[in-house]
Amino acid sequence: MKTSVGTTQLRPVHVFAIGGLILALAAFIIRGHSASRSNNQPAASQLSPSCHLILTPLSGDTPIDKEISQLQRRVLNGSKTVPDFERLGWTFVRKARSTFDPGYYKLAEQCAVCIDSIKSQTAEALLLRAHVAQNLHRFSEAEALASQLTKLRERPFDYGVLGDALIDQGKIREGAAAYQKMVDLRPDLQSYVRAAQVRWLTGDLKGAIQLMQLAVSSSSPNDPNTGAWAFNRLALYQLQLGVIQQAMHSCDAAISLQADYAPAMLTKARILLAKKRTDEALVQFKRAADLNPLPEYQWALADVMHMTDSVGANEVEAQINQSSEDPRTVSLYLATRGDDPERALQLAEQEIKNRQDVFTHDALAWALAAGGRTKEARTEIDKALAEGTKDARLYLHAGVITAQVGNYNQARRFLEQAQAIQQMLFPSERLLLQTWREQIRGSSPTVREGSQLTGIAGPSLTVGLLPGDEL
Repeated sequence: MKTSVGTTQLRPVHVFAIGGLILALAAFIIRGHSASRSNNQPAASQLSPSCHLILTPLSGDTPIDKEISQLQRRVLNGSKTVPDFERLGWTFVRKARSTFDPGYYKLAEQCAVCIDSIKSQTAEALLLRAHVAQNLHRFSEAEALASQLTKLRERPFDYGVLGDALIDQGKIREGAAAYQKMVDLRPDLQSYVRAAQVRWLTGDLKGAIQLMQLAVSSSSPNDPNTGAWAFNRLALYQLQLGVIQQAMHSCDAAISLQADYAPAMLTKARILLAKKRTDEALVQFKRAADLNPLPEYQWALADVMHMTDSVGANEVEAQINQSSEDPRTVSLYLATRGDDPERALQLAEQEIKNRQDVFTHDALAWALAAGGRTKEARTEIDKALAEGTKDARLYLHAGVITAQVGNYNQARRFLEQAQAIQQMLFPSERLLLQTWREQIRGSSPTVREGSQLTGIAGPSLTVGLLPGDEL
């Protein structure tokens, strides 16, 4: 079946890409490629240091840990072919995704190095390297590797990784071409989730839901990670559309496919918060943050904890302030809270060197605004809005920044757009939205730049119980 990104009609896709999307590739990559691989079996003494490293026994007794141990034993007992090391590499990738531990991506990368020591410049090693580089946010490197790979062969995931790397660097049209090639080669679940995300990214929420429903209908229990990702993303789309109960069903489906799936638990907590079931939401936020203690999870948790446990919330916020993970989210958090605008800007500028998608331009705009550099912030927020993405956070930031430069009429429009989908914001952002809507209500649109309006966080922004929330 052929699909279209731009409309609901089903025809060949013209896609743009998914920034930073981690997909379950291994089940599709390993199957059916053995004929082109070398079966040379070097002796154990001839193996490179990378090969020895990846054969070091690991602790753990989960099914995937046992699978890793079995693959390692297979190699040690005599089978030292490229397919065996490739399979081990993609199993490390699966382990990285399930544990949110980037160290397993490093092991997967060493599998590629090991393959190169057995047979240089194989497509198998190139794809593994490119996928790892993409997931470790080494986008330029991922692009170079994937470009080299597509010159050697034409396989769907080769173009998928290339498209991901291009889009994360802001190369929208080039990424579109890579994704188009991927879809033409294999229109399946992987293609549907990408096309759905592109529709959302370019402002077509209902089209995104339609395509993601196709994706989840074609999911397989043999690939639970991708199925869980698709159901979770569908839940977020449905939450934005305001069909809360459908969002909850999709979220539960994600968790049924993969127990303890932190992204779906975070989404479920946000849905519960939208349903005013704050106490239940807090339980889910805590569980999600325990499983995946990244700044995004901790920010949401701290916001809700402030409603009942300010001491505990402060402890979580201290962890965010000290985090070296996800500099873009830390920058957004610091700017939103009005804390350390210099560091917020430093982190955003660091990220924009490597990642130039709309959300990184938004983070830079927000950090510039927090530091009082409103003209530069306006330039960056225009770049963030360039693809037509309908996102509550983008609208909130655009509203505040345009108000700071004195364009109150446009600021009101942005803030009303944020208000219409405010269920997608964290509590501190919702409070910020409320504060700014009140500040500019009745303000003259002709007030000059640098007017009497306060900075981003306002004079006394503290996160507390929002109107309508219940404990």
